[in-house]
Amino acid sequence: MLRRLTSLPRAPLSAVKASASRRTIAHSAPVASSQLSSSNVVLELDAHKVGNEIRKRGLTSSVSNVRDGGMDRDTIIRLLYSLGSRHEVERYLRIFTSSSKASSGGVLPEAKFAVLKIGGAILTNELDDLALSLSFLNRLGLYPIVLHGAGPQLNDILEAEGIVPDYEDGIRITDAKTLQIARENLKLTTALERLGTRARPIPTGVFTAEYLDKDKYGLVGKITRVDKAPIEAAIRAGCLPILTSLAENAEGQILNVNADVAAGELAKVLEIVYLNEKGGLFHGVTGKKISTINLDEEYDALMKESWVKFGTKLKIREIKELLDTLPRTSSVAIISTDMLQRELFTDEGAGTLIRRGHKLYKQNAIDAVGSTQLRQVFTERDPDVIAGRKSVAEIFSDMKHTPHTIYGDEPFDVVAVVSHPEGEVPVMTKFLPSRNGILNKIVDNVFDAIKKDHRRLFWTAKADDENRAWHFERADGSFTRAGRSLFWYGVPDVKEVEKIIEAFESTGRIERVFLPVGPSTPPHRLGSAAGTRAFSTSARQLGSRRGYATASNLPRKRVALIGARGYTGQNLISLIDSHPHLDLTHVSSRELAGLPLKEYKSSEVKYSNLSIDDVKRMEENNEVDAWVMALPNGVCKPFVDAIDAAKAKGGKGVIVDLSADYRFENDWTYGLPELYDRNLTRESKRISNPGCYATNTQLLLAPLMPYLDPAQAPSVFGVSGYSGAGTKSGEKDEEGRPKTVPKIGPSDLRGGIRPYALTDHIHERESAFRLSTLPSSPSPFSLAFVPNVAPWFSGIISVLTAPLNQSMRASNVVELYEQQYSGERMCIVGKGVPDVTEAEGRHGWRMGGVQVHSSGKRVVVVGALDNLLKGAATQCMQNLNLALGYDELDGIPLDKI
Repeated sequence: MLRRLTSLPRAPLSAVKASASRRTIAHSAPVASSQLSSSNVVLELDAHKVGNEIRKRGLTSSVSNVRDGGMDRDTIIRLLYSLGSRHEVERYLRIFTSSSKASSGGVLPEAKFAVLKIGGAILTNELDDLALSLSFLNRLGLYPIVLHGAGPQLNDILEAEGIVPDYEDGIRITDAKTLQIARENLKLTTALERLGTRARPIPTGVFTAEYLDKDKYGLVGKITRVDKAPIEAAIRAGCLPILTSLAENAEGQILNVNADVAAGELAKVLEIVYLNEKGGLFHGVTGKKISTINLDEEYDALMKESWVKFGTKLKIREIKELLDTLPRTSSVAIISTDMLQRELFTDEGAGTLIRRGHKLYKQNAIDAVGSTQLRQVFTERDPDVIAGRKSVAEIFSDMKHTPHTIYGDEPFDVVAVVSHPEGEVPVMTKFLPSRNGILNKIVDNVFDAIKKDHRRLFWTAKADDENRAWHFERADGSFTRAGRSLFWYGVPDVKEVEKIIEAFESTGRIERVFLPVGPSTPPHRLGSAAGTRAFSTSARQLGSRRGYATASNLPRKRVALIGARGYTGQNLISLIDSHPHLDLTHVSSRELAGLPLKEYKSSEVKYSNLSIDDVKRMEENNEVDAWVMALPNGVCKPFVDAIDAAKAKGGKGVIVDLSADYRFENDWTYGLPELYDRNLTRESKRISNPGCYATNTQLLLAPLMPYLDPAQAPSVFGVSGYSGAGTKSGEKDEEGRPKTVPKIGPSDLRGGIRPYALTDHIHERESAFRLSTLPSSPSPFSLAFVPNVAPWFSGIISVLTAPLNQSMRASNVVELYEQQYSGERMCIVGKGVPDVTEAEGRHGWRMGGVQVHSSGKRVVVVGALDNLLKGAATQCMQNLNLALGYDELDGIPLDKI
């Protein structure tokens, strides 16, 4: 994880910069002593991913062999276009591929630099990838200044040398031998030189320090001064500076200093810093990542939170003190290594963004905000004003005659107007963010302020609004008509939604386009019954995060299902049949080839027996937008390989694999949206669908992860219906179709349950593997899981027993689940023990029955889901929707969650 601080330049720069971007990227001025501190080039380097991209495209020789001329421009462009959007890459190329010829004095007149704080784990495990990435950036004219520590990895080196690491107050006690080992920084320099990139090790000379406490900590220093001259000298000589976290005192004694502290001190001089962290700051109760912290608005309240203590409190305080010394435009980003590439090539951020920001305001009168400023905002951003449909004067007049509140921030990056006549439902009539307001997440702060004041709200946006996804994430429900989308939260009853809309249209509070002319048609059933498919738009429960859209103008996508005879395949066919935007075009089953697919009503489809070559050809011709692999474990790899091979000829298909074949592969996205980053699924072409037991287990354990006793593994006792055992070929029916016969049926079980795979079940390994990636996970993490099969058809019930690291009450535990899943429509938190009959045939997950042992340090929780739906087909549909750009819950009957 890295922490980065950026600032805008203090003087105008001749090069292009992303003035509204959350991540400011710009040329620096020529490198000189007086100007080095004003540079603001900030790049985040994903050693693993960039290295892989370089290798995959056979660019290793280009990086290592090209010397003065840099990499071929076409080669650079091919690589960059695979990583970012067109406009982002073009902007990047304008900035970073300009001429960088050396002057007669040896100074690179267009030199650009960034400071990277690299952790010991990267040096140990990803050295080659790191060197490739640094070399690649250097070929673009960048001069990354690398500051590295050793961290926990130094312990392994010391122990190998026979030195036992010792700590006091969390500080490593440093003697002469420890210091000698810590001074080593030639590995990275050597790796760079092998690639033809000049690098200069700078083990000392940058930091001056005094003893922190010689008697207590030994040769450990406290930094008193930073000298950037050695860094400038290295860059002038065309070398990448490689710094260690070491300092000298006035007598010339080398002292060990904390690498994070050293990076912070360097930031005060260079105004750029990267610190190894954990991927973001996480809420201590919910465990969810905090996207943005606006210090001016949130600092005081945040520091009073019960979970903000110890290291977290110190970290936030240190960041605030650092930002207070820098221009207001500075910010700190705490991100993980797998998000670095997104930081480098895209506008959207990753991890937690911490900025001073500005305070928010809310006023009930135009004059209280400032009519001149508001007039400018409406003139520049309001679609009605820009299109000439309304004047600013008309908007001001409407506001003066209707009770309203104006929300925004001091620089007017976001302005919102909420109309709230007494006794009526509030309507957000204006929501006008600048590009900076979107990228810096000010829109979230303002919307949160609105939500605190109004427990229910309606608003509209254009159907093609580029920020449409943002609106869906904050709505309980939505639907689209005549090019406009209507959103709302806080009204769970669809019939009430319809009545509210009728009232709005009759009084002119919203456009008269949302209810059909003629007999009233509720918003959850738009469309003609004859000839066209109806589009579901059911309202969602209060607090949910994803709307259920009905925008019929969205492009339709084609799905091919490989392996359709089993129970999961049949359920997925049913879901696709009712989907507003998907068409099932191919269904492959060797046993049923040539027979009509009767279960699919939307069009005529016949089973086929697609070969590997058929699949490759279809992918090359882009005949299919998404492939679903519903095959047994160990069978689908040849199909996946064929689709991958077609990428070279333009294949773009998404794959969702329902087997366990790719659940442990890092280059596949693991598709459990309620727990893991949805954005990764949206951007992915290869998605592994979680197992049924694994889904239940992870949803049960996730809220408890920060509170588990690391000395005792939690255990899960799971019981599944016999459909989970799969099907086998049986007799044929009167039409010659093979009957679907369960591998294990009620007669085999004789009314009882049958334990199986009592150790090392694949879902045990899958759950432990994935849960260990959560930031709140104990390290190391393991769990015990015992599966059983029962004589009912479908449905899983799992009983979790979890030892805790502190005493808790049942109410505290329930609150953890409510907070974790408060925005998740597919997750139902209950009080009583869920029954398996409540889960059978339902698309969601439910939990309850929380009981705490009398000691307060062991909790039992019960979870239930349908193994064929949320455990397989429904979850597949969520992943398909995300990957294909639809609303996550499209095609899923919300009345059956």
